[in-house]
Amino acid sequence: MGEHASTAGAVGDTAAGDGTTRYSERLYLSWWGWPLPLAGAALLAYEIHLGYPAVPLWLPFVVLMPLMVAWLVAMGRARIRVTGDELEVGDAHLPLRFVGEVEVIGKDRKRKAMGPELDPAAYVTHRGWVGSLLRVHLTDPADPTPYWVFSTRRPEALAELLRSGK
Repeated sequence: MGEHASTAGAVGDTAAGDGTTRYSERLYLSWWGWPLPLAGAALLAYEIHLGYPAVPLWLPFVVLMPLMVAWLVAMGRARIRVTGDELEVGDAHLPLRFVGEVEVIGKDRKRKAMGPELDPAAYVTHRGWVGSLLRVHLTDPADPTPYWVFSTRRPEALAELLRSGK
């Protein structure tokens, strides 16, 4: 299997253009991020029972707990991949020939990059539980998107791969 399921991502040494996965990362929520949302869903389920005593106690739990689990899993479905000739972030695809300047944005600059510096036309895939971002400027003159900003756990490794993959 050409994909790696590790939290931090994986970088391989395959040649560009052969269609294999050179980097793969899934931005799922770590286990320590699950208890608080699940406790919130349980509390909401109990409050529904208190507000509507005719509703059986188990019913709000059966509805809300699986919904919260599904939402947490869905939030972690975002994937970053670099194949032989393409960068994939979520559902978006960018041929590597259109990758321009690649900028690593650390935790200290994240708030500015996602706030006052953010271009409204930029493509953004942000996960708050991932500390660092990567900003990839596009060189495609036909694309109105100036750059992509996306969360990644290994920004330096991915930036180096994108810089060398052109």
